[in-house]
Amino acid sequence: MQRQIETVLGKAIRLAERLEHIIVTTVGEGGMPHVTAAGKVSLQTEGQVAVTAWFCPVTVMNLQKNRAISIVIWDADADEGYQLLGEMKRIEDLAFMDGYMPEEIERPSPQIERKLVVRVDKILGFKHAPHNDIEAA
Repeated sequence: MQRQIETVLGKAIRLAERLEHIIVTTVGEGGMPHVTAAGKVSLQTEGQVAVTAWFCPVTVMNLQKNRAISIVIWDADADEGYQLLGEMKRIEDLAFMDGYMPEEIERPSPQIERKLVVRVDKILGFKHAPHNDIEAA
């Protein structure tokens, strides 16, 4: 089973390398889902990936209470993709903004670029066309 996950995970990472956006979903303490975009997914160690982005505070707060995470890697043009389901193992701070904020921006943007290291437990196929939720092969 682990070998199958590794094979499919490799395919998912290769697809992610061609895309500009990855979708990350977390769930807060009260059960409210939160969806955000990330920029990059890369293979870490066996069965783990790293997701990097300027994550909004809600994503980080959710993961501090509930480590379950879904990462969607989807090429909309080809309608092919994967949903990686797993658990966030750790959060690493990568870069900090200097706090500069132009006057015309109403809401502050994320100030810390972070890397989420995620253990992948299950991989599902993902597409717009009708599909099932059975693990990808």
